[in-house]
Amino acid sequence: MENIVRFDTVSEYNAYYNTDTQHPLVSVIDLSKSDKKITIRLNFGFYTIFLKDVKCGNLRYGCNYYDYQEGTLVFLAPGQVMGIENNGELYQPQGYALVFHPDLIRGTALGRHIDEYSFFSYDVHEALHLSESERKIIIDCFQKINQELEQPIDKHSKKLIVNTIELFLNYCVRFYDRQFITRDTAHKGILERFETVLNDYFQSEKPQTLGLPSVGYCAEQLFLSANYFGDLIKKETGKSAQEYIQSKVINTAKERMFDRHKSVSEIAYELGFKYPQHFSRSFKQHVGQSPNEYRIQNN
Repeated sequence: MENIVRFDTVSEYNAYYNTDTQHPLVSVIDLSKSDKKITIRLNFGFYTIFLKDVKCGNLRYGCNYYDYQEGTLVFLAPGQVMGIENNGELYQPQGYALVFHPDLIRGTALGRHIDEYSFFSYDVHEALHLSESERKIIIDCFQKINQELEQPIDKHSKKLIVNTIELFLNYCVRFYDRQFITRDTAHKGILERFETVLNDYFQSEKPQTLGLPSVGYCAEQLFLSANYFGDLIKKETGKSAQEYIQSKVINTAKERMFDRHKSVSEIAYELGFKYPQHFSRSFKQHVGQSPNEYRIQNN
């Protein structure tokens, strides 16, 4: 069985990289100052952000590999597993890591909204690729956090550190927005392929066996994580992926309503609704008419 080393505390992780613990809940680590390491996989009990500076092996996430090039940011939420793959040879860590424990942000505005930073749940090939100017901003945020950590802890420490982490994350939101636009090759045709996935779904027997199509199902068909996929669709259409699916369901229902040989209940089951009354309620909510009213008016 593959060896996985778990780090529950920031101090344990600091010790692994020969870094002094200046604060028990947060640290900025210069990975290049560490001894050479052997390949292992790591399980983190805290939020971890890696900034890669140079090529030092492939970063493995689950059973796959990150699109992890020089000048790349990778975000991990507590409980995720990551490791470097390099054929078992010793390697010299490079770059920086910002780590902070959930207890640091508990009770703060950032703690209440941390789930809104969906890139902590992005999957492989969805890392943030930084321009040189963006990298400078990230390094500046790391330095500001580190400067505060070098001060004696007082009543202002937590607020200043947490606010800087929040500022850093907000910059990352901006940089991801830029990436969604500039990485057209990687994202080319995503909306068209999404539409194809939905068309194929409704032309198959899957609605009867799986129910209504989910965001997770569609993302999986497009080899994307649900969060990354949802953010892409939001940027492209202004709608959430779930809203887009709901719109597709209603439009498909409208088309099938013209087939007078099918009852409203049959159409509901064909679309994946478990109960016809749920279909009728959803249809009226979106169209302003019941299915039967719509059928009468348009036939």
